[in-house]
Amino acid sequence: MRILTVCLGNICRSPMAEGVLRHRAHSAGLAIVTDSAGTSRHHVGEAPDPRAQAAMRRQGIDITDLRARQVQAEDFDRFDLLLAMDAANLRDLQRLAPDADRRDKARLMMDFAPAHALREVPDPYYGGDAGFDDVYRMLDEAVTGLLAHLRHGR
Repeated sequence: MRILTVCLGNICRSPMAEGVLRHRAHSAGLAIVTDSAGTSRHHVGEAPDPRAQAAMRRQGIDITDLRARQVQAEDFDRFDLLLAMDAANLRDLQRLAPDADRRDKARLMMDFAPAHALREVPDPYYGGDAGFDDVYRMLDEAVTGLLAHLRHGR
């Protein structure tokens, strides 16, 4: 299974999601290839936001190796699932998809946390450290649901 996590700039939410996913998948012994990307090109080549890195370090997860990149149409061929952090990113992904079949690979990350009150992962960029911790908790809940979904072959 190959999974791409997607947000706007690829320096906050999507690298955090990738970090949680690869950490949890590795701990569970699941063979999942992960990557993350942004729908914009504003931060290409940059490391995750220092606050995102700090929030992840507090959870024992290192994302310092990640670098921002922009999502490409070819990602629909390289990945089985493209998980958007919010509806705007999902729309951007759907517009980029080469056809309807591959467009169906794009979903909201929070689709895998149906009990959570929020359907979108809020962008913590303009807030403080607490927002990054909140995003971590949301992503952890969604990754738990995603891994359960994958284990049951749905």
